[in-house]
Amino acid sequence: MTTKKATLKSVFLTGLLVLVPLAITLWVLNLIIGTMDETLLLVPRAWQPERLIGIRLPGLGAVLTLAFVFVVGLLTHNFIGQKLVGWWNALVRRIPLVGPLYSSVQQVSDTLLSSNGNAFRKALLIEYPRRGSWTIAFLTGIPGGEVAEHLHAEHVSVYVPTTPNPTSGFFLIVPKSEAIELDMSVDTALKYIVSMGVVAPATPARRPIDPPI
Repeated sequence: MTTKKATLKSVFLTGLLVLVPLAITLWVLNLIIGTMDETLLLVPRAWQPERLIGIRLPGLGAVLTLAFVFVVGLLTHNFIGQKLVGWWNALVRRIPLVGPLYSSVQQVSDTLLSSNGNAFRKALLIEYPRRGSWTIAFLTGIPGGEVAEHLHAEHVSVYVPTTPNPTSGFFLIVPKSEAIELDMSVDTALKYIVSMGVVAPATPARRPIDPPI
């Protein structure tokens, strides 16, 4: 009887191991596609696909959003497009309140999404939130301006993500000598964080952090 119960339990757990990742993946995809579908609400009501063809097509908004982003990138990739983007940026920056916010967001997006930037290109190991406790962080750059003037040693700027949601976290400035660069990729580090340490990297390594380029 005990063996039968153990067998039923193992079969049930095996089913969970198969279905839970699938369910979470589908839930995340549904959330992303549903959010992107909301962009259709920006289209005039008379032009919305649901009114034109009479039925609602899930995912159409996501496809159109991706297509729009691609077209914008294609148009701004040439000389004329870059001139138009420069004109647009100069115009928006002159708008009170909106200009400073737009400039800040643009600088952050350029740093994070640029192919030759250093932000989120390296995974680090730092002591946080106290001595003796370690966590994984991502290199975002080096302090500059007035902040750097108040720091007596060489420091690095890092982002410490929370678990299991890495989209929120903390920004820290730590001494460079106390940050250990890891050989694991950013993707591997994210898996490690999201899994709360369950999915550990195969060969962790520690070595002094290289200076950001």
